[in-house]
Amino acid sequence: MFKCIIIDDEELARGLLRSYVDKLDFLELIADFEGPLEAMSILKGQTIDLIFLDIQMPDLKGTDFAKMLGTSTQIIFTTAYSEYALKGFELNALDYLLKPITFDRFLIAVNKMTAPTAIVADTITVKSGYNLHKLKFSDILYIESDNEYVVFHTTGNKIMSHQSLKALEKILDATIFTRVHRSYIVNKKLVTALKGKDLFIGKLKIPVSDSYYEKVKKGLF
Repeated sequence: MFKCIIIDDEELARGLLRSYVDKLDFLELIADFEGPLEAMSILKGQTIDLIFLDIQMPDLKGTDFAKMLGTSTQIIFTTAYSEYALKGFELNALDYLLKPITFDRFLIAVNKMTAPTAIVADTITVKSGYNLHKLKFSDILYIESDNEYVVFHTTGNKIMSHQSLKALEKILDATIFTRVHRSYIVNKKLVTALKGKDLFIGKLKIPVSDSYYEKVKKGLF
């Protein structure tokens, strides 16, 4: 779940964004503020993943405030003035929402959030579309690359997530998961056989590429 705050000097704008955030189970609204100066204490006290940040405000412009923030906090600018769009993207904003903000446009913006996975103990939380799925390692059979997505093949179903196999390989527990092909990561504990250049998890067959074959043979057998 991504922790977020809203900074906007208009109560109607804050109320609309609050209602949108409440509809999504992967966003947690921590607080909303009339201006950036009020938000500073909460930003110092805890990690905030996303800020919905108005640009034109009395005390401090949102664009100036954004320059003060660390790179770990992502920003979606909100404003009634389209001329600020270019400035927003120059600051590497996640997105730019022009008021009045519609819910479908809001969804497009928040669905760009990074960190599509989070690992805690023996589970991984996977972001798929607008939903979050908590998967036990023991339930993941293998993970397959599909263009810009990966597919988690589990004992129960398939879950697609917008991320790369390379990024997943860096964060998964190497004692449990291993790369066997440019398009596949498998759960080592569930592998039952290696026949030629094919790995088996029960009746499921997964190809092993030449570059991974020796590693797979020695590591799994």
